Order: sequence, then structure tokens, then C-alpha cells
Amino acid sequence: MPVKIRLQRKGRKKRPFYHIVVADARSPRDGRFISKLGTYNPMTKPATIDINRDEAYEWLMKGAQPTDTVRAILRFKGVLYRKHLMRGVLKGALTQEEADTKWQAWIDAKEDKVAARRDAALAEIENFHAKLLGEAPVIVEAAPVVEEAPVAEETAPEAEAPAEEAPVAEAAAEEAPAAEEEEKQDEA
Repeated sequence: MPVKIRLQRKGRKKRPFYHIVVADARSPRDGRFISKLGTYNPMTKPATIDINRDEAYEWLMKGAQPTDTVRAILRFKGVLYRKHLMRGVLKGALTQEEADTKWQAWIDAKEDKVAARRDAALAEIENFHAKLLGEAPVIVEAAPVVEEAPVAEETAPEAEAPAEEAPVAEAAAEEAPAAEEEEKQDEA
């Protein structure tokens, strides 16, 4: 009985979701299976893969043959690297502790890369939404309530206000004769 590690399609139309299963090669794609190893969701960015690494390794050592896609998933999750290290242990090139240390270091580095990729994807989505909606709205906190100031301080700002309006009035007065001259030239 040849055994395969393959994907079993779930989800709806144009929204695939897969279970990673160990099944008899003669059974239908979505039919009977021996064991479920995990899930694979290609619709997220990056793709979400949840797999039991130990159980997948055990099935590989028993002789189960992965399909091409599942082989890529197992490579990505480090199961094939563990198999490679264990062959070194069997040949005497490594000790079990060295192999476990190397495998765990590889897994930690890979998880950090995936987390960085996931954060970059989230930042890209946020940038897209900000670009689509324009500038992100700035949330301004309510201004603190100012207590009434003494009367002497209130007169000083009032004196400054007309001074600020004076240059504006002068500029408007200068623009009015220029506008009149332009109208006269247009009439001629």
C-alpha cells in the first residue's frame, strides 16, 4: 500500500484551503485519509502553514512520499532539513544534540523571517489604505480648558489683533487700484 503525503482541498470556489494529510495513493483527492498533519492556507500573505513537524517527520521516515507541493511545504517548515540532519546522525557525522541544536536554530531563524515578512505585508496593506483614503486622519485631543485670565492680559491680545489686520487691509487697498487699472486696459 503506497502512502502519500498530499493536500486535501477544502474551502469554497476561488478561495482554496487545504488540509495536509497522509493517505493511500489509491484513494480520491478529497476522500479517505490515514492521518491529518496540518493545514495550508495560500490566500493569506504570506501563506499560512500549520503543520505537526514531528508527525510529518515520522511519516517521512516510514516511507510516505510527499507530492511536489507538500515537499515544498515540508522544506519550508524544516521537516526535510531535520531528515537530512538525522541521516548525518545515523552515519556518525553528528551527535543527536548537535543535530537538535542546528535544527532548532534553523527553525528560530525561519520563524523570524516569516514574522518579518508578515509585518512587511501588514505595513504594505496599511500604506495602501492610507494612499487610497488620503492622509491618515490625525486624532486631535480636546484642548485643555483655559481658566479665565486677568483683564490686563486680555487687553494685550486685543491690541495685537488690529495690528495684524492692518497689513491685510493695506494689501487689499493696494490690490484694488491694480484691479481697476486691469479693467480699464481690458475695456480699451
